Amino acid sequence: MKLSVKPKDFRVAAPRAKAKALELAKQPTKIDKLYKSGKDYRSLLAGSTEELHALQRVLYAHSRYALLLVFQGMDTAGKDGAIRHVMSGVNPQGCQVHSFKQPSQEELAHDFLWRTTKRVPMRGHIGIFNRSYYEEVLIVKAVPSVLAAQPLPEECVGQKHFWRDRYRDIVQFEDYLHRNGTRVLKFFLHLSKEEQRQRLLARAKEAEKHWKISPADLESREQWDAFQTVYAECLRSTSHSAAPWYAVPADDKRNARLIVSHIIIETLRSLPIAYPKPDKTQLAEVERVRKVLTAEGKAL
Repeated sequence: MKLSVKPKDFRVAAPRAKAKALELAKQPTKIDKLYKSGKDYRSLLAGSTEELHALQRVLYAHSRYALLLVFQGMDTAGKDGAIRHVMSGVNPQGCQVHSFKQPSQEELAHDFLWRTTKRVPMRGHIGIFNRSYYEEVLIVKAVPSVLAAQPLPEECVGQKHFWRDRYRDIVQFEDYLHRNGTRVLKFFLHLSKEEQRQRLLARAKEAEKHWKISPADLESREQWDAFQTVYAECLRSTSHSAAPWYAVPADDKRNARLIVSHIIIETLRSLPIAYPKPDKTQLAEVERVRKVLTAEGKAL
């Protein structure tokens, strides 16, 4: 797959002392098309799908690394579509998708990482989080009533550095995953407010998409600026070498899918994975099986 962009073009820099706060308004939501036509886009995506399928087979056979993909973004940013199109050629046996919506009472009774920790992929597998533990420093931070409804001890909620500590907990958790063989890639699909308006309007006009409309759509638009602020703080505070954030321009869904697939492929290429080499015992068994089956064929 040949694209005129590099993953580092979209990577959010790790936090540094006295560094300026990340301003999402200055981050592009749209770039020049990476494809020449619809046909060229389908060809590029098909090529990446084929390579991703091949790399996943090696990852599965090697079975010493795992890949966790985290997708976040405003409503209609294209998370579902990116997952569906980019991962279309991946063997379901080695890939699991988990969507995290409003937590249950059981989940609220545990620490905020509990429900997602259970879904971390095993070695050899690819795990996909459609929304994730980051909701706990995004919507929970943007909408104070959500945090107030959680059964946390008063001394915890009242801590001066409550959010800073949650960012730290997340970074340490991702460091832990990395040290145990799980590579974490995080994609923020960066959508403009105008593009979201057009996508919501399109849903309202298409009968088969009416089921996607909910009161939360307009409520989140009313809090657009607040969400942009918490997203910026989150991305800057939790992008690190073991688990980088990529701010992917999402106004063009096709571009976004090509960028995401390219970053995933580059990451898998960088891993020291290979098909396991059989030892002498296994090679002897292979030879025995070959001889037995060859003899069966001659006897027919």
